[in-house]
Amino acid sequence: MKVVPLIMGLCLATAVITANAEEKFKVCADPLNPPYSTQKQDGFENKIAELFAKKLGQTVEYTWFAQRIGFIRNTLTAPVNDREVDSKNFKCDVVMGVPAGYDLTLNTQPYYKSTYVLLIAKGRGWDDIKDATQLPNLPLDKQETLKIAMFDRGPGTTWLQKNGLLDQGISYQSMSGDSENNAAMQIDADLKAKKIDMVMLWGPMAAYVIAQSPENSYTVIPMQSTADIKFDFAMAMGVRKPDKERKEILDKLISENSAEIKAIMESYHIPLVPITK
Repeated sequence: MKVVPLIMGLCLATAVITANAEEKFKVCADPLNPPYSTQKQDGFENKIAELFAKKLGQTVEYTWFAQRIGFIRNTLTAPVNDREVDSKNFKCDVVMGVPAGYDLTLNTQPYYKSTYVLLIAKGRGWDDIKDATQLPNLPLDKQETLKIAMFDRGPGTTWLQKNGLLDQGISYQSMSGDSENNAAMQIDADLKAKKIDMVMLWGPMAAYVIAQSPENSYTVIPMQSTADIKFDFAMAMGVRKPDKERKEILDKLISENSAEIKAIMESYHIPLVPITK
């Protein structure tokens, strides 16, 4: 009897069983959050999840929950059986987009970085604006006609306040949990209805709004970070804090598939900036 080949065969069989133990790439996602994720699976996070699942020989499985307070608690760290609080079987395993440094999850390396932009609807009297710094220097009567949207807790609010334009700001919630509209969808509708003329909007959401209108409907001005206001942010993927092995797998997938990830992001016309440490 050849003991060594037998042992090697058993080890190989064990490795194969371990590799195939997880047949699902279990994603926690919002069912109505374009351009990130939708139940139709046509968001860029959906496409990246599909790419990773294919590389792992798995299929994507979603746990859907609106992006709002309690998202992580109700998805990533929620056991399948609510009565088994110590269970290791969770509803999902990966959040495809969290800010780098997010404190509720263990985070991968960043896989993209974008910036807020000033998005201005053309043909409404603002076509001469080529830089955000022009806005606070407009004549007072012109300033008073501004209808500029921003998130209630975003850097746009800080910028407007610093530049004396907060009274012209129209505030939106970044995570409303609305089952019919996410923030980007509502801003798109309000721009078309002329309730607002411009918005300081996070890059991926701006890309979605632009895609809903004919070409050249908007002027797009990237906002530049300063010492006191940061507009560009790196994004990572999040897993449960003890799940270091899964993080390492995702880090490897991000590194090995960076070109494919960039191609997906660019196909959604998302403004990307270099990821710096």
